[in-house]
Amino acid sequence: MPKRMCLRHGKDQPCTCAMGNLYRFVEPVVLLLLKKKGQSYGYDLAGDLHNHALTDAEIERAALYRTLRQLEMNGNVKSSWETDQGGPARRVYKLTAKGEEHLEEWATVLEHVSKSMNRFVKETRSSLAGNGASRRQSSQRVRRAGQ
Repeated sequence: MPKRMCLRHGKDQPCTCAMGNLYRFVEPVVLLLLKKKGQSYGYDLAGDLHNHALTDAEIERAALYRTLRQLEMNGNVKSSWETDQGGPARRVYKLTAKGEEHLEEWATVLEHVSKSMNRFVKETRSSLAGNGASRRQSSQRVRRAGQ
């Protein structure tokens, strides 16, 4: 990933912010948070997303609420309005049995992605190290030939 000036992370490190909106990776995090909490409000989930995010890209609240709506439409999450607290009514989200199965599917998918990424990083570093050695050997041959 090219190093670009990132407003959140500075210029000295590559980050996934440059990769665009990885909204699909909000879904497994939301599922996991709901599994851990039992039930939660969107506002509460938004506060915890950054601690569990799978990338260093910022997760926008709009992406969280879109994800919650989609999860509910697919039967992975159910919601209800809580009105017994003081203040305005709040929507409470809870993971369904189907949502727990979907979380397990995400764990399997992410495990495969993780293995693929590790393999890619190792292969890339090995290839780059090999190219560095090849360049050094070529420059040494050129120097010897010039002597």
